[in-house]
Amino acid sequence: MAGKNSDTIPIEVSILTADHDIKGTVHVSKYTNTNRELTDLLNDHERRFLAVTNAEIFSRNGNQPPRRYSFLEIHMDYVLMVHPSSQAVFKESARAQDDIARFRDLRLKLNQTKPFK
Repeated sequence: MAGKNSDTIPIEVSILTADHDIKGTVHVSKYTNTNRELTDLLNDHERRFLAVTNAEIFSRNGNQPPRRYSFLEIHMDYVLMVHPSSQAVFKESARAQDDIARFRDLRLKLNQTKPFK
């Protein structure tokens, strides 16, 4: 799918279906307008399935642990909504919290540094 010389870029997404919440990575063309990558991918009428890597499936009808798959294909007819995980403000992952803490530490260090003369 996406290798070193690939024409795609990975985007972490949250996918909503009627029965499941799915988190994973989709690969979009790096030649698409930056604001339209997911839209173009989802509106491709030739595409019947959405390929997702590093997928976690959370059931919305119970308290079962998430199922994990390295690769998953989801039929487009079952996809209700897809959005980039970076825009999901209602939940912040531990990784996001770590990134925020590192950024705050770096900003603090930069503010304490004296300018060169």
